[in-house]
Amino acid sequence: MQLSNEEEDYNLSLSKFESMLKTNKVLFFDSEEFEEIILHYLDMGKAALAKKALKLALEQHPKSTGLKLVQVEMLVYDDKLELAEKLLNELYAIEPTNEEIYIQKANICSKRDQHEKAVELLKIALKYTDDYADVYNLIGMEYLFMDNLEMAKESFIKCLEEDLEDQSALYNVVYCFEFLDQNQDAISYLKKYIDKNPYSEIAWHQLGRLHYGVKEYENAIRAFDYATLIDDEFLGAFMEKAKAYERLKKYDEAIESYSRTIELDDATSYALLRMGKCYERLGNKALALKYFNQTVHEDPLLDKGWIAITDFYVRQKNFQKALFFVNKALAIDNQNRLYWKRFATINKQMNFFEEAEFGYRKAVEFGDYSLDTWLFWVDILQFLGEFESAIQTLLQASEYFPEENEVEYRLAGLYFMLTDNTKAKFHLSNALRLNFDNYILLEDLFPVVWAKKMVQNYIAKHKKE
Repeated sequence: MQLSNEEEDYNLSLSKFESMLKTNKVLFFDSEEFEEIILHYLDMGKAALAKKALKLALEQHPKSTGLKLVQVEMLVYDDKLELAEKLLNELYAIEPTNEEIYIQKANICSKRDQHEKAVELLKIALKYTDDYADVYNLIGMEYLFMDNLEMAKESFIKCLEEDLEDQSALYNVVYCFEFLDQNQDAISYLKKYIDKNPYSEIAWHQLGRLHYGVKEYENAIRAFDYATLIDDEFLGAFMEKAKAYERLKKYDEAIESYSRTIELDDATSYALLRMGKCYERLGNKALALKYFNQTVHEDPLLDKGWIAITDFYVRQKNFQKALFFVNKALAIDNQNRLYWKRFATINKQMNFFEEAEFGYRKAVEFGDYSLDTWLFWVDILQFLGEFESAIQTLLQASEYFPEENEVEYRLAGLYFMLTDNTKAKFHLSNALRLNFDNYILLEDLFPVVWAKKMVQNYIAKHKKE
């Protein structure tokens, strides 16, 4: 790779400076060389070396405004804002038209959360700068801090008008559009941007993401294709393209795209899992299982991997194997509600009701408050004859689902079983009010209760009302 003259000079300056530090000889550098050396060390996070270079620089060039501005930058970097401000005021008295002074003043305001003031200062900097793109970018960031996304978006668009290649501004524009729910506007903007800059793989990738977001999967794939043509190692674009193919049920193409991500980088558990799902959809059970197993091998803590294997065996009605894998998963993480729910469901299928009840109880304990989990748990408690526990569980469920007829019908049935007719009638009238036609639940779940004359009369009376 051929270095430009500037880069060669820059590398020479750096090595000259570093050899000077080793020999303790003091060599002369012009002020611009010093500026580049200091900023290089700052960018590298080597603050001590930057300070050393700055000290030497100011000894050799005590009147250099450029170096003093670098000094300001370092003071701000160290949070010494008062000192930085004092120095800026001195510089302002000498060079009131130096845009860097306004940019650094704005930087100090920004650090103090005075973002509106920072914007005002940056607008002054616009009058004196040659680098409009940089200042518009800084204005955009200040508006982001203020959560004013409309103005931020305008600033980043102006920045891109000045410098088409500014990638961070491009990402920020799209972020603003998306945050403001203006996805179609964002698509239109990116198409215009691509007309001017057709080889921007970032723009194509963002366009693909936006099309995907509004379910235009064919358009998304077309955009991702361009992104991967421009950069054939663009991992994110291959991954998103695969997801779009999956949405279109084009599983072979999706597998091909996921495979490409694995060629480019170490296999991610996500790509392996999706490939397994695609093979399962294609009916290739052996390969599906191979990739599910690779997923949990790659990332044993990824619950989706264990769930995929467990569900795979449940669909095959191989409950023995499903139970084996859900137990392996629980051995790794025994506080995962998704594992416990599956543990319960599989045990229920195998008629192991005590284990199933334990599984549902654990699922709820670890945060699964979905209605079907409560109801499965209660129905098993009822089957095991634990009516009191079933009632307590339903009362707990009713806190989450206060107006749910399925909870009320079950409470009515259980209270009738315990011959607490007052409470039973209260819950039955609630249930009939909420959904009259669902009274067949009583017939299904509580045939003994259903057969009672009193219950039949109560329902008939409600029907007349």
